Amino acid sequence: MVRKRNDLCITVPNFFRCPISLDVMKSPVSLCTGVTYDRSSIQRWLDGGNNTCPATMQVLQSKDLVPNHTLQRLIQIWSDSSRTRSPATESTAVNSVTQAEAKSIIQQLKSNLLLPLGSHGENISGFISISLQCMGRLILFAKQSEENSNFLSSGDSELLPALVSNFSKLPMQIQASEKVFQLSYLLFKNHKSALEQQEMIIDDKFVGAMLNFLQLGSREFRISVAKLLKIIANLSSEKRHLLGENDDVYRDLLRLMMSSEWDQEAMESCLSCLLTISMPKKNRIRLVRGGAVVVLSKALDEAELSVGSTEKVLKLLEIVSTCKEGRVEICGNEKCVEAIVKKVLKVSTLATEHSVTILWSLCCLFRDQRAQEAVTKSNGMAKILLLMQSNVSGAVRQMCSDLLKVFRVQSRNSCLSSYDTKTTHIMPF
Repeated sequence: MVRKRNDLCITVPNFFRCPISLDVMKSPVSLCTGVTYDRSSIQRWLDGGNNTCPATMQVLQSKDLVPNHTLQRLIQIWSDSSRTRSPATESTAVNSVTQAEAKSIIQQLKSNLLLPLGSHGENISGFISISLQCMGRLILFAKQSEENSNFLSSGDSELLPALVSNFSKLPMQIQASEKVFQLSYLLFKNHKSALEQQEMIIDDKFVGAMLNFLQLGSREFRISVAKLLKIIANLSSEKRHLLGENDDVYRDLLRLMMSSEWDQEAMESCLSCLLTISMPKKNRIRLVRGGAVVVLSKALDEAELSVGSTEKVLKLLEIVSTCKEGRVEICGNEKCVEAIVKKVLKVSTLATEHSVTILWSLCCLFRDQRAQEAVTKSNGMAKILLLMQSNVSGAVRQMCSDLLKVFRVQSRNSCLSSYDTKTTHIMPF
């Protein structure tokens, strides 16, 4: 692996990298299987309920983490020396890849993948190394220009079928999988025709592996997986069903949002994917069980969201509010209701519509006492009154009228008790 520092390139020894995050280990610890990981990465894996070694997939007889002091000292020595190394002693920068070279690399990668895995014998590490090098060079080539990306995505290169169809032949290691997904995403994201051509070869095994790797790898890798999941979900109802029927995908996408400390790119990719797979009614309860209410309310309350992300969070909460389990979760979470009330004004027209729809559903349609109290406590009535005086849509105005009617009965405020409203009951979803 090559790390850039200013205009220099530093080669990182493979055994200094965590097999999960691929970053240089800060606190190396060993499992009972003998494999060493960075403490934060393996702890996150174990905290997720896993009881296997990620690299070997062996069942763990013990989850004790033993500090690897020798490796930590070696990493420290290497790190100190790399900081003081002169430009003359640094590795040369990776050269750009020409189209002719890219063609040769594609042929080498395809030949490597088409060979039966057993034919590599004991040289399996060499097989993996060659595949990683080829994919790394092609990723560099694709990033150089749009023309290069178009070339790799074209049917002439036959790269996508080789990657996806032969994915099962790659040993399930983080490094290989990360390269496959990174390259696949680069080719898929801007090339709808290439994506449609590969719909049939994106099978259960490929998608299943993507879901597994939502829990592993670097943050950038997991975000790429989330983006690719959204692209695949938009391919067809069959693919959307394949993803939406998996309970783990909701939990893992929501977990990625929180573990990335509300990073905007992670938020956008996870929210977009969740919206795509959550629209069918039967999937909404899966969204709730995945912990959506807690995570989404925290996002509204703690994160510095863009307007678009705020709208997506509120849309997901609106989806959640249409099922009984979702309403129970929202109404049992006072902070969630308060966070929704805060977004009624001053975000966007769409955010206002989502917020009012949620409050109307909880307070008027289903008459939940806890939700009504939370709205009153967070000064929601005043905001509803302000909305009534603004330029909102007819549907929002009618829902506001219904809300005021409910609160007028409870309120001792004279301005509300004398506020007359003629309501038309509507179903906004």
